[in-house]
Parts: sequence; C-alpha cells; structure tokens
Amino acid sequence: MANNNELLKVLSELNGVPGNEAQVKEFMAKELEKITDEVIYDSIGSVIGKKIGNPEGPRIMVAGHLDEVGFMVTKIDKNGYIKVHPLGGWWGQVVLAQQVTITSSTGKEIHGVIGSKPPHILSPEERKKPTELKNIFVDIGVADKEEAEALGIEIGDMITPYIEFREMANPDYLLGKAWDNRIGCAIAIEVAKNLKKEKHENNYFAVGTVQEEVGCRGAATTSNIINPDIGIAVDVTIATDIPGGDDTCKFGQGPQILVYDSGLVGHRKLRKHILELGKKHDIPLQVGFLARGGTDASRMSLAHDGAPSVSIGIPSRYIHSHTSMIHRKDYEYCVQIVTELVKSLDRETVDKITY
Repeated sequence: MANNNELLKVLSELNGVPGNEAQVKEFMAKELEKITDEVIYDSIGSVIGKKIGNPEGPRIMVAGHLDEVGFMVTKIDKNGYIKVHPLGGWWGQVVLAQQVTITSSTGKEIHGVIGSKPPHILSPEERKKPTELKNIFVDIGVADKEEAEALGIEIGDMITPYIEFREMANPDYLLGKAWDNRIGCAIAIEVAKNLKKEKHENNYFAVGTVQEEVGCRGAATTSNIINPDIGIAVDVTIATDIPGGDDTCKFGQGPQILVYDSGLVGHRKLRKHILELGKKHDIPLQVGFLARGGTDASRMSLAHDGAPSVSIGIPSRYIHSHTSMIHRKDYEYCVQIVTELVKSLDRETVDKITY
C-alpha cells in the first residue's frame, strides 16, 4: 500500500453527515495539531489549522468539507423499521438494498439495509419510476419498535453508507465512500505537511467545513473568521470517462479547474495563475464547468469584501451514492498544484490577481 492509503482509508470510512461531523472533525483536528501553528474552530463544528509563513502576508484559505451525503432518522414505526430524511442530494435509483450504519447519540453503531421490493411484486407503475426518497426505510433486523429503541436509536440520529475502502484491480483506482469530500480534507492536510518544509509568504489556513451538502454553511462561518484574500475549495468533480459520458473529465489527467458552477463564476485571473503554475511545474490539469452543483468556494468568494476564489475538483465516479471511485494520480497532482499555488501567493501576486 502507498503511504497515503492510511490517511485516505481513515477519512473515507469515518461517518459524518451534515450537522453530525464530529468524528471527522476530531480526526482532522488531531492531524492539523501536528503540522500547523494553531487550530481553531467556528461555533458549528468546522476546524481551521493556521500555518504562519509571513504574519503580514495574505490569508490563503484551502477548504474541504467534512460532511458526506447521508440520511437522518425521522421515525421508528411499530414494526421497528426506520424512516429517514435525506441529507444532501440523493437520487432514488441508487439507494435501494444498500447497507448503512446508524450512529446513535452515544456513538453506538447499528448495521442496517435500505429495504426494497423484489421485482416479482412490483406493479407495472412502480417499475417505470425510481423510488421516491420519502418512501424509503431502513431494516435493522428487529421485531418491533421496542427492540429498535432498546438499541438507543433516536430521531435525529445519522445514517451513513456502509462500505470499506479498497484498491481496485489497478491500485491507483481507489473505491470508498465519502470521497465527496474527505478527499478535499486530505488535500488540505497534505498541503499543510508540505508547507512545514517550504517557505511561504502568506498565512495558510487548512479548513474542514461542516454542512456543505445542505448549503455551504461551514464555509460561510469559517470564511468570516479567516477573511481570506484567496479562497480555494478542493472538492470532487464528475468524471465523465464512463459509458455514456463525454470524456471531458478523465481519470488520471489531473484535477479539474472549474470555470463555472451553480455557486461561483470562477475568478479569471486566479484560474490563469493556476494554469500557468501547472505548465511551469509539469502538473496535469483539466478545465471544465458544472451546470448544476456548487462548492464552498461560493461562500469564500463573498466573505467580507470578497475574495478571488476557485473550485478545484478531483474527478470522481458515482458521487452522491453509497460508493465512489477516484484515481490516486489525480489526488497527488492536486496536492502538488495546491502546494505550489499557496507557495506562489505573496502579497504582490495576490494584489495583481485581485486588482
């Protein structure tokens, strides 16, 4: 296994839905305490590691979000089935018969499976349309409501996909849950590690934000604390090198710099600067846009007086489902380009980009 596998495995397998990111926050905080000068928090669960290069230099914010798409317990019926509400964007077609973990308020984990009807008993009308999310339920293998409650399950408990991290047939292909966006958290940590050995004329903020999947809420609070001069959201983007895709975003060809998403029109000068750095350091990069979907960069760009911001995405297959896949080279290229970007951002360069 490569050296970075352990970090990626741990981050992928931790559980944390919007509003319930404590497991991931605590892990990221411990990592940042080893490599940054100060670790601080907002008041809703986000974590910020500050690495001081030049105290008078610009403030550079690099954020991944701690949360993943999942569900919340809303009801336990008389037969012990768990009714749920989605947290983040789910499509009914991908949820049926998937295994999940319910985490109680005491930290107890209860295994379950999302129920589904076999095709033998589906009506013709049911066969024609995806399952509506309001109708799904989790079966934890109990006889009644009393058994479920005895396990400590309560309304509001989080439900997360259950899957183990693994290397695929080609070990550069990595399968896991929550790449959206534990991969961004990993990159923010890795860049902080790199900066321990490098001179940088700025103040670097490695951030894990909460509640991105329900409105980029942690990005708003942390941006108000940091007041960044430059905002960089590291997230996933949609790999399209699959059957039926258009091959505009491919595995192993580097991270994608977004010119547009539903929350941000990317800053032209900052994008140009990143692409020039890619050429200078021979780091492959892709350029693209998303008609739907946004990142934490939207909130960074609007903090206080505003900040030039960019979304950098790791190509990922099958996001917003129980499992997704990334390519190790794209991860490594992203760590390289974000490290070089932060190192390049002294006051003079930031002023040229901003003005």
